[in-house]
Amino acid sequence: METSLEKVDQIVGSYAGEANMLIQILQDVQTEYNWLPKEAIVRVCEELRIPVSRAYRIATFYTLFSLEPRGRHVVNVCLGTACHVRGGARILEKVQEVTGISAGHTTTDMRYTLERVNCLGCCALGPVITVDGEAHGKLAVKDVEDILNSYE
Repeated sequence: METSLEKVDQIVGSYAGEANMLIQILQDVQTEYNWLPKEAIVRVCEELRIPVSRAYRIATFYTLFSLEPRGRHVVNVCLGTACHVRGGARILEKVQEVTGISAGHTTTDMRYTLERVNCLGCCALGPVITVDGEAHGKLAVKDVEDILNSYE
């Protein structure tokens, strides 16, 4: 995959090349590309004059970062205690059925990436999913397909 690094240079420049801003820089790079391409990580490290291993340590520690391409829409299904007891597993099954993928995967058309999470921090809304960070709570299995199809 060929990645234009001009935007990476702009992102690093916006932080004045401060190495202590690495997490924020990686967040901005991921926002730009929807994942962290290897070429982008290497360029960030070159610009910050830090070892590539430092960026990879951070990128592999925090679950918010992805080292693989993600779909245009990231679907998180909560399976924390509150969501689990309210049918979160059935919601996950329906999302998998509608998208045709299992948790941790991306559709071949790059439309969806499905992630299973332990808590989204909105237990009163359980069961809940987020699509691109937008929460959809108090779900019934019948609601899932319409919600996903609304993200065209």
